[in-house]
Amino acid sequence: MSTPNAIPVADLDGFFPVAAASGTSPVRIRNSVEADVPAMLDIYSHHIQRGLGPYDVEPPHPEELKRRRKAMLKRRLPHLVADLDGSVVGYAYAAPFRKRPAYRYTVEHSIYIHKDHQGRGIGRLLLPTLIEACTAAGCRQMIAVVDSANAPSLRLHESCGFVQAGILRNVGFKFGRWTDSVFLQRALGVADGEPPHDHRGTLIAD
Repeated sequence: MSTPNAIPVADLDGFFPVAAASGTSPVRIRNSVEADVPAMLDIYSHHIQRGLGPYDVEPPHPEELKRRRKAMLKRRLPHLVADLDGSVVGYAYAAPFRKRPAYRYTVEHSIYIHKDHQGRGIGRLLLPTLIEACTAAGCRQMIAVVDSANAPSLRLHESCGFVQAGILRNVGFKFGRWTDSVFLQRALGVADGEPPHDHRGTLIAD
């Protein structure tokens, strides 16, 4: 019997691919650990205050970020960091797209890069690794929600096989302007080519 809203497949423990180099030092993509939370909070706080991605207006408390991370790990979903010489320069994770059990094979993901390392290819290391991890976890579809003005993120996702699935016009208000949300989608593995392995199982309520 499946755990509610879980991806009942591969264990991601030990998923530590070595990535390419950024500048003169190699960047390693690895699973996050709780000790990474302060660095992740610093990265996320900058994006809240300056970036086009998150619609939060204030940085979350560290304990809230810890809770979110643990929730993803409990669902056996990937939560990755980009490690440069022992420092976290970016992170990416996948979360359930919707809470209802029927959506359990679709995830929505987020990627955040440290302000001092943007434009250096960190996202091009994190996103393909996240795609592989989500595929290994049994996910069938990945969803990204990107601000329409965030051209670098749109290009990154399109270069990794994402296609636009729709645009929600003027749904957010930040930095004194209305913002559009672009939905992008990427199929994983066999996608809808065959049913999930547990399709004959009993559905579990929320």
